[in-house]
Amino acid sequence: MKEDWMRLAQGRDKADPLTAFGERFEHPPGPGGRTATYLCGHSLGLLPRAARTLVEEEFDDWSQYGVEAHTRARRPWVSYHEQLTPLLARVVGAREDEVVAMNSLTTNLHLMMVSFYRPTPERHAIVIEKGAFPSDRYAVVSQLEYHGYDAEDALIEIAPREGQSCVRTEDIETVLAREGERVALVLWPGVQYLSGQAFDLARIAGAGHGVGAMVGFDLAHAVGNLALQLHDSEADFAVWCSYKYLNGGPGAPGGCFVHQRHAHEFSGPRFAGWWGHDKAERFAMEPDFVPIPSAEAWQLSNPPVFALAPLLASLRIFDEAGMSALRQRAESLTGTLYDALAVELGDAIEILTPEAPAERGCQLSIRVLRERDTARALFNELTASGVIADWREPGIIRFAPVPLYNTHADCARAVTALREALYDAD
Repeated sequence: MKEDWMRLAQGRDKADPLTAFGERFEHPPGPGGRTATYLCGHSLGLLPRAARTLVEEEFDDWSQYGVEAHTRARRPWVSYHEQLTPLLARVVGAREDEVVAMNSLTTNLHLMMVSFYRPTPERHAIVIEKGAFPSDRYAVVSQLEYHGYDAEDALIEIAPREGQSCVRTEDIETVLAREGERVALVLWPGVQYLSGQAFDLARIAGAGHGVGAMVGFDLAHAVGNLALQLHDSEADFAVWCSYKYLNGGPGAPGGCFVHQRHAHEFSGPRFAGWWGHDKAERFAMEPDFVPIPSAEAWQLSNPPVFALAPLLASLRIFDEAGMSALRQRAESLTGTLYDALAVELGDAIEILTPEAPAERGCQLSIRVLRERDTARALFNELTASGVIADWREPGIIRFAPVPLYNTHADCARAVTALREALYDAD
């Protein structure tokens, strides 16, 4: 190794009080009885230790009270999601009446497009990124087709410039200035899932609104990762999942943001369900829908208590650590990983994620400069060594050093393991 990265990393860990938060999570075992180096929180976050207690308590209350647990449980089920609301609001930089924990990401995206994609013959195009996460593209194309439009004409996809891996914000602005009169909706990620590029959400929202379009964000790879300021961004809506950086568990309920200007006075189309109805009259079972004056009005059904309990456990840890401090640590972690990769493996890999800390999430994506099958074999060897990252076509390895439970030493171990795999392959 050209530098003593482990010594440097351990020094940084020792100096950072957030390092201790890693003990709040259960880490998978690795080979030889060692703990695995888990750098896959961008796909599935680790289990918060407190989640076991909260779930068991919900089972106990179910056993003790049966249906009466909806009002008598230590955390009453009928309003269970409301316990998460202030915690989520602080994570995403929103007012409490602008957020709600509910459904899955793509379900929420469809619900939001029902309300905020309002096509007309003159203005019906949707702007997304070229190479968007497939579920987003499927949802958008299906909405276009539902309204009778052809994606060949109505879907505007913005790609990185030739030879580059990231989209420039000025290119988004240029496309909107050129196509704006026919754009109804801009749907953009907070962090691009493949490259790890983070975007200036307020700037993109401003560009979209400047041409008369609605603007929404998919925050699957940004929530619990970036220090978001959704309210101040002026975005119309945002959606996210909770099983990645929020550590809510596989298939955990996602979340939704609706800016207060819509949440309080919304007269557009909406798919309604009884949990979005006025709380004071919900159980009167009246036929006419009266929406709650908040993002909760987009709820459909009562909260899945057992699924929300692990997310509640995790959000409490976020609240204790604070997003500003976590973001600072994330930049330090990815900085250590970026520098080590560039110095030790610079000739053998291409780093796809921006070098500037403000332009990346807590993720680095690399392409190994080998034939695909060789690169895949190297990834498999990396996994066998106890470093858990993930592989995405075409030939990309993604590492996510998560500030709540990863360390600088984890970053050093990953680089060492990848270097050894490359050296053995040669």
